Amino acid sequence: MILAIDVQYEGNSAVAAGVIFPMWSSTEPNRYITKSISGIEPYEPGAFYKRELPCILSLLEDVNEHLEIIVVDGFVTLGKEGEKGLGMYLHEALNKKIAVIGVAKRAFKDTPKACEVYRGESLNPLYVTSVGLSLEEAISGVASMHGKHRIPTLLKKADQLCRGINT
Repeated sequence: MILAIDVQYEGNSAVAAGVIFPMWSSTEPNRYITKSISGIEPYEPGAFYKRELPCILSLLEDVNEHLEIIVVDGFVTLGKEGEKGLGMYLHEALNKKIAVIGVAKRAFKDTPKACEVYRGESLNPLYVTSVGLSLEEAISGVASMHGKHRIPTLLKKADQLCRGINT
């Protein structure tokens, strides 16, 4: 199973949302999951993971499915140096047992061109990074996801759920 996660913040609280689906090409999820979380750490420049990681781990407490891959809105590694991003911290928090793929809408400084994925007719790429799965497999998976637009359907749904948008 694959889980796509996104988090939306409001002051010192957040809503984490997940979409669980069986394969990259799935058009519909097996299940949606949301969780409200309070007592969120304030944003710390250069340490986004300190705010987002606890929210993701809290949501994972409510997941019973056997996950093979988690997709986060962000990066696994940062820039050409490959410094730790949110996805790498998540992978480590899960004892490196689940592959993590980062899908970001904006490039981080010095993001390698090899991370770019163009979908649909968009002139703007998504930026894919991974751990526990090769970059090539991660890119292939994201590229094959359902939807004609830049953002795959099920990733967009995770974003909408955490924002309280029901479509």
